[in-house]
Amino acid sequence: MRKVVNGVVTVDQDKLNKLVQTDPIDLHYAVEEEPFASGLFATVRKCRHRTTGVEYAAKYASKIRYGQDCTTEILHEIALMSLCTTNPRIIHLIDVFDTPTHMILVMEYAPGGDLQTLMDDDMVPYERDAVKFVRQVLEGLLFLHERNMAHLDIKLQNVLLMGTFPDCDVKLCDLEISRVIVAGQEVRELLGTPDYVSPEILHYEPITLSADIWSVGVMAYVLLTGFTPFGGDTDQETFQNICHGQLDFPDELFEDISPQAEDFIRKTLSREPRYSGTMDLEFIEYFCV
Repeated sequence: MRKVVNGVVTVDQDKLNKLVQTDPIDLHYAVEEEPFASGLFATVRKCRHRTTGVEYAAKYASKIRYGQDCTTEILHEIALMSLCTTNPRIIHLIDVFDTPTHMILVMEYAPGGDLQTLMDDDMVPYERDAVKFVRQVLEGLLFLHERNMAHLDIKLQNVLLMGTFPDCDVKLCDLEISRVIVAGQEVRELLGTPDYVSPEILHYEPITLSADIWSVGVMAYVLLTGFTPFGGDTDQETFQNICHGQLDFPDELFEDISPQAEDFIRKTLSREPRYSGTMDLEFIEYFCV
């Protein structure tokens, strides 16, 4: 990385040349035509390496969004992912291809899908499984936070199952809106997903690493109960609840949940500082039940 501006990294050209290939992806991978996942500006397709036969996920990220060239944001994600290839809790970047309209990120394939799809199918995990998943997310965040990277979009959809539920590990994905927090630079942006965004981001305060801890607390609440703690009928109502609403633990939702797990949620969803500086293993142990 060469420099950081407003939390976004600029990739050194020599490093970029090593990361990004300009020849067609079809020379190296057999790519399925139909995507298995799609978002506003990206689709994800399964692909298979033509030499090894290993299956991967190819994310086709559109460069032009709302008429603006957003290549810089995609390269930012590529730069951050390239720093995470040794961590077992974050999806690994394998290859990058450049086309006139898209950047294609070839990544590890998660055969179990994501946790949101699991919950949509009314498969609320037992507490012991939820504990394992949250701990593994925290381990991935520990790696990011030690490098001053705030994920800023922790949610069930961005936690991928690397095998068959529930006997599998999970990994974090999607670093595109992540920001690098450096001394002397304040980052103020409205980033994240409505149900999971922290109150300080909604207040347009400088972003800190602790914004991720709030999102983990929301994720833990949803995993354990199947309900969001602050969800409203509209995004505006949800934002109001996040900033001013009371955190409730209804008996009908928490009668079978351990006091340790409830305490963890209270700590992570506190509007007071959730932790100072870099997260450590002691914080992770809060959710060891």
